[in-house]
Amino acid sequence: MTSELGFVGTNDLVGITRGRAMPLARLEDSLDTGCGWVPANLGIGPFGHIVADGEVFGSTGDLRLIPDPATRTQFPPGPDGRPVTVMLGDTVNIDLTPWAACPRTFLRTALADLAAETGLHIYGAFEHEFMLVTDDAPPAPFSLDALLGGEPWGSGLVAALTKAGIEPENWLPEYGANQWEVVIPPALDVEIADRAVLLRDLVRHYSKLHGKQASFSPLLDPDGSGNGVHLHVSLRTGDGVPATFDASRPGRMSEVAGQFAAGILRHCRAITALTASSVVSYQRLTPHRWSAGHAFLGEQNREAMLRICPLVEVDGKNRAAQYNLEYRAGDATSNPWLYLGCIVRAGLEGIRNKLPAPRVLDVEVDSLTPEQREEAGVRTLPASLTEALDALLADEVVAGWFDTEMLDTFLAIKREEIARAKGRSEADICADYRDVY
Repeated sequence: MTSELGFVGTNDLVGITRGRAMPLARLEDSLDTGCGWVPANLGIGPFGHIVADGEVFGSTGDLRLIPDPATRTQFPPGPDGRPVTVMLGDTVNIDLTPWAACPRTFLRTALADLAAETGLHIYGAFEHEFMLVTDDAPPAPFSLDALLGGEPWGSGLVAALTKAGIEPENWLPEYGANQWEVVIPPALDVEIADRAVLLRDLVRHYSKLHGKQASFSPLLDPDGSGNGVHLHVSLRTGDGVPATFDASRPGRMSEVAGQFAAGILRHCRAITALTASSVVSYQRLTPHRWSAGHAFLGEQNREAMLRICPLVEVDGKNRAAQYNLEYRAGDATSNPWLYLGCIVRAGLEGIRNKLPAPRVLDVEVDSLTPEQREEAGVRTLPASLTEALDALLADEVVAGWFDTEMLDTFLAIKREEIARAKGRSEADICADYRDVY
């Protein structure tokens, strides 16, 4: 009998899963202590090296990666028939106390604070788009021809995701060239982001096994469509009762959900650095790309950064259970734990400060005068990663959410990405990120 491998990993500041492998039996025997890890690994950028300028950890220090058995996922076997079992985990100090710069701990702490202060939890899911890197002519968007042209790879991928416990609700060819979208059911709290981490790695792995390259990069072609990672969230009480819907209020949004949404909008420019975390993100995040051209609360408006999703308005369907908000200014260059954690933190700030619910804007922003936009609370999003980082540092509330070593390392990585891109064409920048993500 061949020995199966087990892998324990963390998703880092650039959204890449890194970790260590060992025989699965050994991993099973060390669930309480995990394996060794190094603080400086947090400083590895998307292009594979530890940042030199501003890297705060140096060669000192040791950590442990502690696997979470709840994330246990068997990845499809390669040609030799041997699967790999993956577990995500928390990065801790060698005495097993939490490490302040662990991205998963950042999310856990945000969720714990939300529950402690409000009694509420987050129920939701990430919605992913990706493209196959190919010279094949793209079929008609959303067409049956496109779906059938992806067979048997498509059905096999859906089966692999289902076997891994990530059961797609929808699988479809999207608008872009050789673009696909996978929608998965909602989960609760940390599992929302854990599933996003695993889904990305599963899609890339399965596609590679079948001779295809899948890329979640925000933009593969400067003139093409982009890949977003939208986050759907709603609030639920500790016993699972939906708390986002109130038919008597504007937008049918409950008072606490309105405060939550207002917090996201107040801090939107700063948190964009964590939800759209690369140079190429801002080639996509522009008006008229159906991404998120402006920051406002919309209803059935796909140019809004934050929108109220449509409900199935028929008898017998629970409107409160359906009701959710969609945050659209995100992509897969971001760490899902940090992405969701920032949304939770921003929403909690809105609740703490009892912010008034934002106005629901149901018109095209381009039809409004500058004065009307200001009155409606419409804001611009950062136009570049540099601008997003400046907004992050200028917002003392958001910057204060992060351990200083984590924040300094994140900034160093991102500034190096900006320097790498300087003077290069948009096409070359797109090609770089295409092959990483």
